[in-house]
Amino acid sequence: MSEKEWFRSRNPTHVLDCLEGRASDRKLRLFTCACCRRIWNVIPNENRNIVEVAERYADGIDNEQTLNDAITKMIGGNEAHVCAVGATTHSDSRKVACSGAWNARCATALPNIDVESPFQIALLHDIFGNPFHPVSLDPSWLTSTVVALAEGIYQGRTFDRMPILADALQDAGCDNDDILTHCRDVGSHVRGCWVVDLILGKG
Repeated sequence: MSEKEWFRSRNPTHVLDCLEGRASDRKLRLFTCACCRRIWNVIPNENRNIVEVAERYADGIDNEQTLNDAITKMIGGNEAHVCAVGATTHSDSRKVACSGAWNARCATALPNIDVESPFQIALLHDIFGNPFHPVSLDPSWLTSTVVALAEGIYQGRTFDRMPILADALQDAGCDNDDILTHCRDVGSHVRGCWVVDLILGKG
């Protein structure tokens, strides 16, 4: 896949293929969790916990035992749990990152699973940015205000504050159009967002 195809593709599976060997397990898990949260209303309450545990596991907050306990408790419930299990335990996270969330959609018996494809593409772009041209961050831009804003956005899921982060970065001297434009983009932003991760030193 070329850089042009990365941005033009509307097939999440093809985009994920491009990430093979480039993406961390953490980011793939967070992508899958974000896909699950996209269909949060059709995931039974008793199965949502595994998504939340998977997110904490991805960031090293919950350990493997906590994850396994959550999975054990969940197994036997609605088939929508497939997406979360795949996000955290499958040996091929790249494949499950896409197919898991789609399986969850299938399990809901909705008529058109392809409705999620454009949203998944947007999530992939938010989390992975442009893998063909990784952006570097000038340490001088990491003021206490910028870091505090990024941390607050990440922990509180207050991604509506991304334009404020852009202003703080600009005040700190950031002149990178890719960073500033992404922060001011009103599209999807989720945990794993490449700009927030860059500021917080998450991979």
